[in-house]
Amino acid sequence: MTAPTGRPASPFGRFVADAAAAGRLVVQPRMGFSDLRRMRAGLERTRFAAATTVGTVTIDSYTRVGAHAAAHRALTEGVPLNGYPIVAYPVATTRALLDGVHDDSFPVQVRHGSSRPEPIIRALVAAGLHATEGGPVSYCLPYGRTPLGESVRNWAHACELLAELAPGTAHLESFGGCLLGQLCPPGLLVAISLLEGIFFARHGITSVSLSYAQQTDPGQDLEAVRALRRLAAEFLPAQVDRHVVLYTYMGAFPTSPRGARRLLAASAEMAVRAGAERLIVKTVAEAHRIPTVEENVRALETAAATAGVTEPYAGEPVDTGVYAEARALVEAVLDLHDDPGEALHAAFRRGHLDVPYCLHPDNAGRSRSWIDDAGRLRWSAVGRMPIPTPPPGPDRPAMTSTRLLSALHTVARRYDQ
Repeated sequence: MTAPTGRPASPFGRFVADAAAAGRLVVQPRMGFSDLRRMRAGLERTRFAAATTVGTVTIDSYTRVGAHAAAHRALTEGVPLNGYPIVAYPVATTRALLDGVHDDSFPVQVRHGSSRPEPIIRALVAAGLHATEGGPVSYCLPYGRTPLGESVRNWAHACELLAELAPGTAHLESFGGCLLGQLCPPGLLVAISLLEGIFFARHGITSVSLSYAQQTDPGQDLEAVRALRRLAAEFLPAQVDRHVVLYTYMGAFPTSPRGARRLLAASAEMAVRAGAERLIVKTVAEAHRIPTVEENVRALETAAATAGVTEPYAGEPVDTGVYAEARALVEAVLDLHDDPGEALHAAFRRGHLDVPYCLHPDNAGRSRSWIDDAGRLRWSAVGRMPIPTPPPGPDRPAMTSTRLLSALHTVARRYDQ
């Protein structure tokens, strides 16, 4: 999905585009440590894995919510954090961490989860990095109570700041295809990922990636990724280079090593079949604890090996309406306001976007979904979203707490068996 103007100027976008042109899937871990030696080892081992890789520096939860004094105190007291505190560390420390491992042949992306990202943006660019991810909706609704309007303003400023500090080289990935990880029908995931990409472009970002998280049914996922690619070509400006990143299943993970490996392999197959250019992997440890560097590397190599023997899907996937639903949502949102951020905010106020089972105060909370007998995610209620209301039927049971808990573990059970 490289823009027709040529190779991307962004080193991150260019690396992915070159790999795709050579028929290679880029694989990437979700990895971050506060210990400098472990973080450096993680980057080095990722770079030299038997795979086409990009590196990751995942930020700790203190930094994510802006508690930088707490992150600094933890470093001073030697308390391990669940990620890399890029704001608390001096810029020189992060530059030394990256020296000799990060370059155009091994781009590194900062992943964080913050609805207030300005300090993180400043720190990553000061350290020589230009790629990160997030979004005004996807880094607000699932992660906290920040008002959506505030998050939209924060991310508009963050995009403009990133474009200013890293002119032409910035790359920004939407997390919109991963809302809550599971039980969100694909049409809404595709729509929000694309809307965030449009938002990024409006605020000066010229290299973007659009995300989609593996869900419950391979056929539905194939249809969704193809719909996302098609809509990106239709709605994003031609000068914006883009690619699609698939996430290995983000919900409850199989508890057995065999089940986890099977699910990871299925996601690598899906990435190749659907035409995604990059894959964020998960490991055999996901159901139990934070993975080690070694477990991350094994996951990267397993995914790359699977991708290497998988052929792209040559035909057209069965059309069950994912493209039409996503397009209807996108058009309805963009019709609300000329500014995509204002449009997103208005869409949630009116319930035109409504994430099922999301408890954020700015989410209407009227939509519901379920997994049918074929394993596909379907709407049971759409609230005020401008998409068809599902017909009533005896095959759609009421979503009780017991059924919700069972649905959340559907994928894990399937692959553990």
